[in-house]
Amino acid sequence: MRGNDIYESGPGESWFDDDKAILRQQNACGEGTLLEKIVGSSTPLREALRLVHLVAPTDSTVLVEGETGTGKELIARAIHANSERRHRPFIRLNCAAIPAGLLESELFGHERGAFTSAVARKIGRFEAANQGTLFLDEIGDIPLELQPKLLRVLQEGEFERLGSTQTQKVNVRVIAATNANLSELVAEKQFRSDLYYRLNVFPIAVPSLRERKADIPTLAKYFVGKYAERMEKCIEEIPEATMATLMNYPWPGNIRELQNLIERSVILTKGNVLAVPLEALERRAAAEQFHTETPVTLVEAERDHIHKILAQTQGIISGPNGAAARLGVKRSTLYFRMRKLGIERPNRAIYASAYSPIRTSMCG
Repeated sequence: MRGNDIYESGPGESWFDDDKAILRQQNACGEGTLLEKIVGSSTPLREALRLVHLVAPTDSTVLVEGETGTGKELIARAIHANSERRHRPFIRLNCAAIPAGLLESELFGHERGAFTSAVARKIGRFEAANQGTLFLDEIGDIPLELQPKLLRVLQEGEFERLGSTQTQKVNVRVIAATNANLSELVAEKQFRSDLYYRLNVFPIAVPSLRERKADIPTLAKYFVGKYAERMEKCIEEIPEATMATLMNYPWPGNIRELQNLIERSVILTKGNVLAVPLEALERRAAAEQFHTETPVTLVEAERDHIHKILAQTQGIISGPNGAAARLGVKRSTLYFRMRKLGIERPNRAIYASAYSPIRTSMCG
């Protein structure tokens, strides 16, 4: 089996297949090329994709919430790709990356002479996204003074370019994303409550990588195959100790951090066994724990310890070498604690496959 075989859906398979939880998207030319994927089969990810499946056919505004690096834009693209607007533009704007003084022009456009450097008319992102989808990333960073204008276009579908008195009408579906707690910003008077309620029509929470640890082996394999093929290397194995470290690391940068680590590891690998710089990873884990502002609770410590033991036993709970025996409890007691802590019943195939040889397309 080639490495990518486990990620591609075959004929007749759903984009929201529960077993693989993989989303396939068409490219802009509609040729069916695999553009982007959401890889994993954990319960939190399946729940997020279930919500994507429900809301995609509608025109409702969606608020995608999650930590940095969890893949919020992939969720937004998934919604667009499975909507009636999929053949129309998908326009993205990172609200945190644009200076506050220029953000209004980026959103709504401007006329020539509207300000000193406005030497020509420019259309904004709302006009560019007409009949399509506008993805507003980091929506919590929009200045308070601009929020009423955003609320108006969400409610009425109309606005004026800077320097113009002519009203523009658009039909745009808005998907917003944030890693901030907007309800807290509302309480602190940093975000308008009416805009928050207008955006929060259909919230989707993207789980952190800590919440979907069972997906780490699958994601690691996916990124190894991707970068090994790109660099024309043949990497056949991820050592068991390496995978155990990856499973236990807290991943504050989420999937983006894992992806970057795997790319760096593939560069460092000289043979067919993935060489991950574990010392640097362990130092970062220690520093993260030292600098954390919130102390680890007893519940969190218990949850992390059970995850660690499950990784060491490759998901096996019963038997002399199972997780229950290592923890010194009965199997029924461990299952009870797992239910109380919200830990999924382990998929042994996922854990076992984490240590099996990895074949990339370069290996034949």
